[in-house]
Amino acid sequence: MMTRFLLAISFVLIAATGASAQQGQDACARDASRFCRAHLNDGDMVVLACLQQNRARLSKACQATLASHGR
Repeated sequence: MMTRFLLAISFVLIAATGASAQQGQDACARDASRFCRAHLNDGDMVVLACLQQNRARLSKACQATLASHGR
């Protein structure tokens, strides 16, 4: 399940910026499993929306990654 999320967040970040998504994976993987576990199999945009809804609770690294990708 986590592997699927990491792959999904990679595609979302690459599609959004064309940049490497490894940093985004590393920064947001723990937050996604913590706050969005119920949505990890619901698709890329659902996980991203969940992260955005929980922005105030995310780690600073994940918040910075989302902000740097315009999310």
